Amino acid sequence: MHRLLHLLFLPIVLFFTGCASTQHNNPKDPFESFNRGVYQLNDNLDRAILKPVAKGYDAAMPGFAKTMVSNFLSNLDDVIVTANDVLQLKFNQALSDSSRVIFNTTFGVFGLFNVTDNLEKHHEDFGQTLGYWGVPSGPYLMLPLLGPSSVRDGTGIYVDSYASVISNTQDVPTRNSGYALQGIDKRVDLLEQEKVLDGSVMDRYSFIRDAYLAHRQNLVYDGNPPREKYDDDDQ
Repeated sequence: MHRLLHLLFLPIVLFFTGCASTQHNNPKDPFESFNRGVYQLNDNLDRAILKPVAKGYDAAMPGFAKTMVSNFLSNLDDVIVTANDVLQLKFNQALSDSSRVIFNTTFGVFGLFNVTDNLEKHHEDFGQTLGYWGVPSGPYLMLPLLGPSSVRDGTGIYVDSYASVISNTQDVPTRNSGYALQGIDKRVDLLEQEKVLDGSVMDRYSFIRDAYLAHRQNLVYDGNPPREKYDDDDQ
């Protein structure tokens, strides 16, 4: 995965650093024209391939099997979460998340069963770690295949991939199967959520962008983000 991210993300960064900003409306999205093009590409791929595969998987797989797959992938994610807990000096949370990994891997049969319901599932990544240490989000980016991101969070995805269990799996067919299963599982989770977009949102791109940026800001500040300052606040 980190090789794929290298191919997808770094050329985009180089492209943006070598280009002047075009006319735009949202200061957080100075590359809106480019991002909308990538969004359209992603949407076309999703409608043609990803969504039908996800719907087929959701219909064909028994509920207990889907739960076991989600538990297994969540357990792999907890390894990355724990590492970022430590990098953010959240040692009590790191203890909790590492305990989830240990008990779910052993008593939960490699994470297929979640035996740690009493321990909260956290969501930490290297993008949040950079934000914790004061690195700003930077311009919003819509990445090919990977979806909404930013310069900071895209860098975080790239770094996290080096430490992920799937990326470090040596057997290529197993590694690729892991990527595919991970992508399908994430897409299935979005099937219900996207019904809201289909029914009530005029501009899906703007809605996704604003929701993503707000969500990431909320995660970086653990649910208590600072109030945004507006121009009329000084009046």
